[in-house]
Amino acid sequence: MEGKMDCITISRARYLHDYRVWIQFNTGESGEADLKDIIYKFPIAAPLRDPAAFAKFHLDAWPTLTWDCGFDLDPEYLYEIVTGKVPFESIKKR
Repeated sequence: MEGKMDCITISRARYLHDYRVWIQFNTGESGEADLKDIIYKFPIAAPLRDPAAFAKFHLDAWPTLTWDCGFDLDPEYLYEIVTGKVPFESIKKR
């Protein structure tokens, strides 16, 4: 994608199964993210260890992938999981 991108955002997200989510970004890139490890890593995400609860995410106003228990995952983190690319890598190296 050419041109300057101010920030990575999530355009759409869809629950697939277990702890897997399909995500499309404002860059046009999309793919699946397996979030099981991250859900089991943080105590605040404990309610989401039930796949039925995990499936009930939504996009907030930023848009960030979020759940009613207060757990959320920022778009840049998810972008790296889905694409394998570090967003704004040149900025992070400074």
